[in-house]
Amino acid sequence: MSASVVLLDYGSGNLHSAERALVRAGAQVEVTADPKAALAADGLVVPGVGAFAACMAGLRAVRGERIIGQRLAGGRPVLGICVGMQIMFDRGVEFDVETEGCGEWPGTVARLDAPVLPHMGWNTVEAPADSVLFAGMDADTRFYFVHSYAAQQWDLPPSEHIPAPKLTWSDHGTKFLAAVENGALSATQFHPEKSGDAGAHLLRNWVHSL
Repeated sequence: MSASVVLLDYGSGNLHSAERALVRAGAQVEVTADPKAALAADGLVVPGVGAFAACMAGLRAVRGERIIGQRLAGGRPVLGICVGMQIMFDRGVEFDVETEGCGEWPGTVARLDAPVLPHMGWNTVEAPADSVLFAGMDADTRFYFVHSYAAQQWDLPPSEHIPAPKLTWSDHGTKFLAAVENGALSATQFHPEKSGDAGAHLLRNWVHSL
């Protein structure tokens, strides 16, 4: 049986390209904001493009933050993509406006200190050796980024009761989190659905882990 995946439709994200990429990765995909479907699926994907505040407004309109929280409370896998990763943090700051995020991870998403923004194009990442998402990939594998904001540090203190998160970093003027694997919650700052074979490989790794 193929894993069932709901692609959360809350008005933000590359839904069609993400849906195609997940289907190619071997998932049975439904694009919906229906809470019952989103809670029942093997995996939930939260896409996101544009502004942090706009994504949070759309997410709250469909009570998406509650869906994410309920899934994670039950250890049910969630994958955030681009701004869908950013909104997992406590807050985002854009143009001096602070917006509350989902609060699944502590920390702030802020503007990159880089000479050229947005960070647009292909870049390498530094993934940990035990990563599930990046398993089987070479160190020089490149992924496609389009963003001006990112989480630039990890504020969750270690716990003897919870396995340490797997943090993947990249660099554009400054280091930033390119991906996080933290129990049932995983996320990528880059767009796997736009990252060719590398992105397809990553999505297959995630789908096969469900």
